[in-house]
Amino acid sequence: MAVTSEATTLWNGDLRSGAGTTKLDSSAAGEFPVSWAARAEGVAAKTNPEELLGAAHSACYSMAIANALADFGAPPQSVQVTAAVTFDPAEGITGSHLLVSAKVAGISAQDFERIAVEVMKTCPVSRALAGIPITLEANLA
Repeated sequence: MAVTSEATTLWNGDLRSGAGTTKLDSSAAGEFPVSWAARAEGVAAKTNPEELLGAAHSACYSMAIANALADFGAPPQSVQVTAAVTFDPAEGITGSHLLVSAKVAGISAQDFERIAVEVMKTCPVSRALAGIPITLEANLA
């Protein structure tokens, strides 16, 4: 069964001086201020598409690696994933870097690395981001 999730952004004004809010409609989990300055310059207290994309990528990857590790016979105690999505105003989104730390009993570092790399290539958000480089640092905690 397919699930469709929705978010809505209301923007006011032009690109450089305008601003808006992005609302997570499906979950009602929140509404977030957005602006070009937050995107191009990293202004605090406002989000941007890349931060939201990073949230999606880190959540997707954490679910996928937890599943892959369990399928391998080594379910994780915990997995922490940070996705750093880079935006260049002249080039657009230029990459996503995954930083993974997991507590997993009964797995070698080599098996963990192999699974982490495979999941990087196959999680649904990674596949959606196929047009940009995705890099990975994965370590057992």
